[in-house]
Amino acid sequence: MHHRIAGVRLSRTSAHRKALFSNLIAALFTHERIRTTDAKAKETRRLAERTITWARRLGDVLGKKPERRSLDESARYVHAVRMARRVVRDRGAVLRLFEDVAPRFLDRQGGYTRIIKLPQRPGDAAPMSLLELLPEDEGAAKPAGKDDKGGGGKGAEKAAKGGEAKGAKAQAKGAEKAAPKKAAKK
Repeated sequence: MHHRIAGVRLSRTSAHRKALFSNLIAALFTHERIRTTDAKAKETRRLAERTITWARRLGDVLGKKPERRSLDESARYVHAVRMARRVVRDRGAVLRLFEDVAPRFLDRQGGYTRIIKLPQRPGDAAPMSLLELLPEDEGAAKPAGKDDKGGGGKGAEKAAKGGEAKGAKAQAKGAEKAAPKKAAKK
């Protein structure tokens, strides 16, 4: 039985697993999107959202310069940085988290990332996913009736690969081919 045990093992030792997730989260904060397997993406999402919440809880302290912070605010900032550094060992990624990522999500109560399903990896047919931070404009409002769950399917695959642009080009070519035929019939 696997009761009351959070997280996945992924056939790795605990040290290897911690290093793996630390590196994945650092890459996510640095590049804002990563391509990885489904299992790794789901676990990375859990850890990354917890880390973003540590930074986001600072709120107004993030906007102040270090010399303008009170003693209490400085202590809160240092504590949040140390909590983030427990998960993410890369200094540059933690700095980017507190300067760029956390201020973007100040008015959001969770759900800072999304997972988009991708086609299987060719070598071993592993299920792949794209884990990305939500852009600034999506954090504000969602269209009514849209549900973000279940984001698989061919539409997500095309969007992840940039297939929308290819689809638009194909439609334009199809319209050009159809137009001369209609003109010839008249």
